[in-house]
Parts: sequence; structure tokens; C-alpha cells
Amino acid sequence: MFLKKQFLFIVLILVSLHTSSQNAIENDPEIIQNNIDYRIAQSEKDIDNFNYFEAQKTLDEALKLAQEANSKKSIGLIYSIKGRLHLIIDEPETAINFLNKAVEMQRITNDGKNLGRSYKTFGDLYMSKRNIPQALESYRAAKSKFQEEKLLPELAETLLAEGNAYIRSKHYNKARSLVEEAISISRKEDLHATLSSALISHAKIYNILDEPEKAFNFAKEGHDIAIQNKFYDTKNNGFLVLSCISENKGDYKIANTYLKSHIQLTDSINTVKRSNLSPEIRKQFLMIKQNKDLEKSKAELEKANNKNDLSTLISILSVALITILSLLTLSLYKNNNIRLKTNNMLHKKNNELIIAKEKAELASRTKANFLSTVTHELRTPLYAVTGLSNMLLDENPRPEQVQHLKSLKFSGDYLLTFINDILQINKIEANKVEVEAEPFNLKKKINNIILALNNSASDNNAVIHFEYDKDLPENFIADQLKISQILINLVGNSIKFTKDGDIWIRVYKINQKDDIYELRFEVEDNGIGISKEKQENMFESFSQGSIQINRKYGGTGLGLSIVKGLIDILKGKIYLQSSLGKGTTFFFEIPLEYNEAKEKEARETAKVVQVRPDIDLSSVKILVVEDNKINQMITKKILSKMGLYCEIVDNGEAAVDQIRANTYDIVLMDIHMPGISGIEATKIIRSFDKELTIFALTAVTIEDKMQEFEEAGFTDIIPKPFKQEEFEKKLFNALADKDKNSSSSSSA
Repeated sequence: MFLKKQFLFIVLILVSLHTSSQNAIENDPEIIQNNIDYRIAQSEKDIDNFNYFEAQKTLDEALKLAQEANSKKSIGLIYSIKGRLHLIIDEPETAINFLNKAVEMQRITNDGKNLGRSYKTFGDLYMSKRNIPQALESYRAAKSKFQEEKLLPELAETLLAEGNAYIRSKHYNKARSLVEEAISISRKEDLHATLSSALISHAKIYNILDEPEKAFNFAKEGHDIAIQNKFYDTKNNGFLVLSCISENKGDYKIANTYLKSHIQLTDSINTVKRSNLSPEIRKQFLMIKQNKDLEKSKAELEKANNKNDLSTLISILSVALITILSLLTLSLYKNNNIRLKTNNMLHKKNNELIIAKEKAELASRTKANFLSTVTHELRTPLYAVTGLSNMLLDENPRPEQVQHLKSLKFSGDYLLTFINDILQINKIEANKVEVEAEPFNLKKKINNIILALNNSASDNNAVIHFEYDKDLPENFIADQLKISQILINLVGNSIKFTKDGDIWIRVYKINQKDDIYELRFEVEDNGIGISKEKQENMFESFSQGSIQINRKYGGTGLGLSIVKGLIDILKGKIYLQSSLGKGTTFFFEIPLEYNEAKEKEARETAKVVQVRPDIDLSSVKILVVEDNKINQMITKKILSKMGLYCEIVDNGEAAVDQIRANTYDIVLMDIHMPGISGIEATKIIRSFDKELTIFALTAVTIEDKMQEFEEAGFTDIIPKPFKQEEFEKKLFNALADKDKNSSSSSSA
């Protein structure tokens, strides 16, 4: 008995010593971090090899180690990879949850590289949900991070993803520019996977733009790289793109061969992915592992009994513990299956929600189509109203007629503003507004806005004051058009409600990180003010405080709603302070990028002076294609005033016949006409004349139809009702270009 107690005491001492030495090794921070890094790397290999459940298990182990070691950077990276994994296995909500955690942790640790990776995965996720505006926003954020960190491989991959998003939204010129940049980086850095995919995307764009030979060469190069490097997904996509290109070239037999190869490879890839995602595989994996652990445990226990090997005994106890944990895991897995069956019962209710969502989306599309149609029908007669009123004012009317004509012009301009406001709101709600950043001088831009609004302020005996922080640079890169719209709306609002008073515009910096400045804009007035109860709804559509205010001061009630939407798009915020009878102050804060190099470029650009070219107009021939008689008369009058002669036809078929039989310098093509439309007519003309200058005269929303206009082959677009100065500028620039080209040809 005494010997047994001694033996147990010795065993306990040895176990303690073994455990102490083991703990010392296991608590070494470098060893722990190496273990974490190894598991992270292994999980990414498993994902690439479609071993999704193995990857999930390895990531869980890595996360536990990282949390115990409080390795925040590793935790953020693991969350990011988990987000990507759940996106692959089609669990988007779980993916979003992990990605949000990743972004939060990566911002805390200032981990720019992996924050960029998380943004990139967010972009891929939104693409899978067909939310292209959100995807583009995420890709831009990722791109910014990769540019900051100078991570060219990740940058090339993101440029390609952004380009593919623009292909999906049919903005092919933007897509081409981004994909070409991705190809350039990939060639320099020997990024075979990205290069292969980018070349195939490039081919897709050229095929859509009807250049099948170029498209085929790019696709073949990308496909060959994919085959050499065993990039199966890219190889499969290449088969499909080559099939489409061959069909476009008329090589239907080759197209069919490529298509068959695509279908066969798709089936193979999907079979592998499905097999690696099935619950049966997961269950089988756990059972096999459990059996192996039990067999190993049994064999080593016998060995320990024979040799009294204490360290082996400890290992066996560890294996036994792991086996027990495996059994518990299997039990939990079975319980999870039961829960999944319960969730399926809830699936029917979710279907009802999906149907309701689809109905709401249909209603939204119907509203958008209705607004587009109605506003087009309103814009067409407005062309006549504004055009005729401008012409009559230019023709020395009798003094008693001037006021009537000005009232007519004001009514037309007001109605056009109202229509434009409705369209802007509609586009904001439909997520169709894109940010177009460019270099500009902010201080000069605001001065120009004040200059434009000074007359309106003078009419109300209001004085506009401008304060620009003297330490703030003037040149930024941002969407200056949207910033102008915001300021024009806010300052115009202050002018409207301020009689015999003052308006202050202030701009100053509230924060700066590298080249990103957080600016605060203030628009303050001492006008009538807004009551507390009305302030809550000020940013809603058609909200102006009260019906009495609307009738007294006029306006559509859409200005502040547009302002709020535009500021949200610019990733800013807006708020107000106001008291009745004391005035109102609107504050908004937005980030703007400052760049010294582009500032110089902007200055050089500003030095360029537009000079009206000296052109012999007597020989210029213009064809006007317009079915509306009043619009024919107005357009002819404007051209005559410019010293230009024109011929007029009233339908697309006649336009095509005239252009076949005669030579014209410029064609002004209406879009909506009886018979074939202006778009169809232009496509026919482009089949036999690629060089002719054709302007689209259109009352439709240009942004909504831009891609269609580009594909048809229009040289440029002139929206109706148009500003005469803009109309003249575009015509003379087109004539100057033709004159320059003809001079070059003759000298050659």
C-alpha cells in the first residue's frame, strides 16, 4: 500500500514537471504567434483547394489561440478570412457579421493591408447580392488602402474586380480603363492569376464593343495562362468568353466547341464544390477522425502499460480528451441539424417576406419608369417654351411685352428646375448617383456660386459674406458638381427666407489624416428661422415647414432632400440649428482629398482659355432630324443666328436616306420619333459612315441612357431644353476639330 502511494506521488511530481515545461513552451509569445500564423496560412490553402470545413476548423483553432494571446491583428485577419469563407459557402449574412468584426478590429490596429482585404471581400459580397453601387464603394475603399500601403498584387486584383463591376453595370469605358490598369500591374509584377482573369475581362469588353478580333487575342492569351497554371475557374470563364467571341465572329462551330468545354468544366467544378460543402462530408470527416483517435488511443495505452512510459501516458490522456471533445462536437453537429430542420419551418415565412420585397422593388422600378416617361414628355414642350421666350426677348420686343416674356421664361425655368429635382431625388433613391472626383479650386468654386446668386440676394436686400480658413488649402480632388449643388441649394434657401439681412458662408478644417481633409461648411442666415417641431422633417421630400411658407416663398420643397442625399453619397453628414425669428445655420461635413501634384495640374488646366475658332461657316452643312414642328423652327432659328444653314427631315428613315445621298458636317438627331428612333437611325448610319459628327438632341435623362448613346455611336449629347451658350460651344468645337483634321490631311 505504501509503495503504491509513493508511486502515485512520484507520478504526480513528474506530471507537474512535464506540465510546467510544456506550459513554458506553450506560453512563449513567438511560438504562439507562429502557431496562429501557420493555421491562418493553412486555412487559406484549404479554401483554395475547396476544403471548406477543414479551413473552418483551422480558423476556429487559430481564433482561439489569437484571443487567448490577445493578438488583435491576427483576430482581425481571421475574421476577414472567415467572412470570405462564408461568402464562398453562400452564407452572406454570416459573412457580413465576420467582416464587420474584421473591419472594426483592423481599424483599431491600423492594419491597412488587411483592412483593404476586408473591403475587397465586402465588394465581392455586394456583387454576389447584385448591389453594384455598394460593391463599387467597397472596391474604391479597398483600392485606396492598397495604394496607401503600396500593395500592388492586391491593388491589381481590386482594380479588376472594380472593372468587372462596371462591366456588370454596362459602363464599358470605365471598365476598360480599370482592367487595362490591372493588366499593366499584373504584367510588371508577374501576377499570373490576376493577369489571366484581367485579359479575359478585357476580351469581354472588346467583344461587347464589337471588336471581336482584339477580343479573341486577349481571351486566348488569358486562357492559355489559365491552362498553364491550372487556374480552373478562370479557364472555365475563358471557354465561355471565347465561345461568345467566336459566335460574334460568325464561327458557330468553334463557338459550340468552346461552349461544350465550358459546360463540362462547370459541371466538374460544381461537383467538387458541392461535395466539399455537403453536411454528409462534414459528418463523415468527424466520424473518421474520431475512429482514428480511438484506435490511436488504444494502441498507445497498450504501449504505455507495457513500458510504463509516463510521457506516453500523458499524451494518451490528451488524445482521450480530444476524443471526448470530438464526440461532443459530433453531438453538437447533430443538434445543429435538428435546429436547421426547425429553421426550415421558418423558411416559408421568409418566402413571404421575399415576395413582399420583390413587390416593393417592382413598385420602385415602376415609379422610376413612370417618372422617366413623364419628365421626358414635360421636357419636350419646355424646349419650345424656353426656346421661344429666349428668341422673343432677343428680338427687341415692345416694352409692355418684356415683362410678360420674362414671366414666361421664369415659369419655364421653374418647371424645368422642378423636373430636374424630381429626377435627382429619384436617382438618389435608386442608388444611381456616382461620385465623379476631379481636381478643382474649392475657394474659387464657392466665389463663383456667390457671384451667381448675388442678384437673387440683392432682390431680397440680403448680403452674402464668405469666410474661408486662411490655413486651409484651396485645391482638392472631389465631386465638385455635387458640392456645388449642395451649396447652391443651401445658400439659395437662405436667400429665399432672408429679407433685409445677412448670409454667411464659412469653410474650415475639423480633421486631417494624410491627404484627406475633413471640412465643415456652414451656411448661416438671420432670416425667419424654423420652429423646433418642423426641424425634424426638414430633410424629407416636399417639406417646407408649412403650406403658408410654401405659398409665400415658393419652391418645390425638394432642395434639402436632395442636399441630404448628396451628402450621404459623399460620405458626409448634415445638421442644422435654428430659432424662429432669429435665423438658421446649416452645417455639413464631408471628406475631401488634397494632392499637390494634381493641384498644379488643375492650375495649368485653369490657364487654358477657350477661344471661338475662326471657321468659314458658309460651307458648313447641318442636318436637323426632328419630328416636332415647333422644335424644328426653334433649332433652325438658333442655327441661323449663329450664321449656319441647315436642312430638316422629320424621321429616322429620311435621315438615313439623306446622309447616304449627301455630305453633311454635323447631324442633330432627335431620339424619340415615329418610325425608327434616333438611336436606331444612328446605328444604321454608323454601318456606312464612322466619322460623321452626330449629336443626340434629347429630353431623356442622360445618365440613364448614356451607355445606350455610346453604343449607338453618337459623338456627343445635347440635352433639351439646352442652354444656347453650351449648344454653340459644342457645335463650334466639333467644327473646329473637323477643320483641324482636314488641314492635317491636306498637309500630309
